[in-house]
Amino acid sequence: MAILTPEAPTATARDESPRHASRTSIPRRTGAVGERRDLRTVPFGDRFDLIGSGAAAIAVSTLMFGWLTPMTGVVGWVVLSFIGFLGIYAVLTAMRADRLAISERVMTALFYSAGVLLLGALAFVVFFTLVRGSSALFHPNFFTETMKLAGPLDPLTMGGIAHAIVGTLIQISIALTITIPLGVTTAVFLNEIGGRFARFVRTISDAMTALPSIVAGLFVYAAVVTLITNQRSGFAASLAISVMMLPIIIRASDVVLRLVPHNLREASYALGTSRWRTVWSVVLPTSRSGLVTAVILGTARGIGETSPVLLTSGVTAEMNLNPFSGPMISLPLQVFDFVKSPEPSMIARGFGAAATLVLLVLTLFIVARLIGGRGPGQLSDRQRRAASAASARDLVRIEGESAAAASRAGRRSMPPGRPPEDLERRLSLRALTARFHRSTEENPS
Repeated sequence: MAILTPEAPTATARDESPRHASRTSIPRRTGAVGERRDLRTVPFGDRFDLIGSGAAAIAVSTLMFGWLTPMTGVVGWVVLSFIGFLGIYAVLTAMRADRLAISERVMTALFYSAGVLLLGALAFVVFFTLVRGSSALFHPNFFTETMKLAGPLDPLTMGGIAHAIVGTLIQISIALTITIPLGVTTAVFLNEIGGRFARFVRTISDAMTALPSIVAGLFVYAAVVTLITNQRSGFAASLAISVMMLPIIIRASDVVLRLVPHNLREASYALGTSRWRTVWSVVLPTSRSGLVTAVILGTARGIGETSPVLLTSGVTAEMNLNPFSGPMISLPLQVFDFVKSPEPSMIARGFGAAATLVLLVLTLFIVARLIGGRGPGQLSDRQRRAASAASARDLVRIEGESAAAASRAGRRSMPPGRPPEDLERRLSLRALTARFHRSTEENPS
């Protein structure tokens, strides 16, 4: 039963007719089209407010620190300039915009400033290390020789960190071999299985991310060096590094696997695949880039640890390629050993080793991004050629099976007792094939 309000228009026979029903239509242009808005460039007024606020803030801070007040110091000048910039920028914006626009632009300025501050701090650390270690980095022997025959008073033309570079690569390779399958498998378990035990494992991994590195070193020293190997070695250092890397890889991989849409899993299950086939073929390829990032985070944490290797690897000035026997030094421990010396040449070697460590991490980061940076479904040239060749083989196979099926259907459709039309050709081919096999067996050469 319909309820009609007094304001509702009454339906007429003309309105109920489907021929005269109202339709949505695009209105015709009756006047000139307005100017198209440019959303890619910043308007002149906004640029004027930004640049003018910065110039005014710098001028006011300079007057305050130079003439009007006794304040001194670069840090105070920068802080006062930034506060003045925000205040003047808010006043200039208020002259042409409302309250919402003011808060939006001030918050945008704050976020941009935070990004610039973080990037500037990172660039300062990298360039300061490179500049202080440049005196050692320009000597080729620094990368090819060890400190076996060099002492603290020897110049930079003698000795190097080749043994520390090799030790770092060996230790981090062993640690990655342990942590990557264990960490990714644990993250898959947390996402695909779940349950109470999964919550317990997630809590433990969260607690291990805050574990002090010296505690991990003491644990491996007491459990492995003291009870099993009875000597410091590169393998013990790798175990200590693995303890530090594993929770980071687990938590980062867990977050990445959560971002995989559930409709991809449901589509895979709808095709009849199993859970583990879905994980291997759908979930892991989709989150490949994020998993690579998780491994990079764990590698950056493990390759720069000093406290665990200080207790487990030992210090040596010679090259040791066996991680299971004898001390094996790494780059962080070598930096710590160099900068303890008061000699300027040893301090320069320490900064050179630190710069080498930074460049090594950067190289691993670039290689990892090249390997796993492609998104899901993006193939390399070699993979694309292999996929095209596989498609061509499938096409030939399908066409052959179709021709064979058509031939069998044709033979079945023939009346019984009547020989096929190509009977002579089939007999000749059969005789030729039998002759060829017979001659091969008689004369294998």
